[in-house]
Amino acid sequence: MIRREVEDHGRAVAVLPYDPVRRVAMLVEQLRVPMFVTEGMVVSREAPAGILEGIDPTDCARREAFEECGLALAELEHLGQVWTMPGVSTERMELFLGSYCEADRVAAGGGLPEEHEEITVVEVLLLDLAKQADAGDIVDMKTFALVQSLRLRRPELFA
Repeated sequence: MIRREVEDHGRAVAVLPYDPVRRVAMLVEQLRVPMFVTEGMVVSREAPAGILEGIDPTDCARREAFEECGLALAELEHLGQVWTMPGVSTERMELFLGSYCEADRVAAGGGLPEEHEEITVVEVLLLDLAKQADAGDIVDMKTFALVQSLRLRRPELFA
C-alpha cells in the first residue's frame, strides 16, 4: 500500500508588476519559514501573490498588487495557469504580467495589517532580474517563471 498526502491549497494568483519606462519590476520581501528551516534563508524576494478567494483571477491579481505593493494595476496580461506542486498540492496558480508607471503607486503596500505578513516592497532593475535568473539566484519558482516570460515577451526591456 502506498500512502499519499495531499495539501488542499486551492487556487492562487501571482503577478509581476513592471514599469517599462524605468525598466524595473516591483517585488515583495517577506519571511518564509520553510526556507529558513531548510536553508537558513530568512527572506524571499518574490512576485506578489495570493489565494484566489472566490473572485475573478484578474481581480484577485489586482487586489494582491494593491495590498502587497500599493499598485493600482489596470491592464494585466494573463500568461496561463500552472500547477505549483502537482505531486503534493491542489494549488493551481494563474500567472499575470502587469505594467505600471510611477503614478500607479497609490499606497504604501506591505500587506494587510490583520494578516501580519510583514512585507517589504522593493523595485529591482529588470536587467538585474535577468542576471539573477541566469545565475540561478531567483529562488521562488513563480517569480522565475514570470521574469522569464517577461523576457520572452518584451526582450527590449532587458537590453
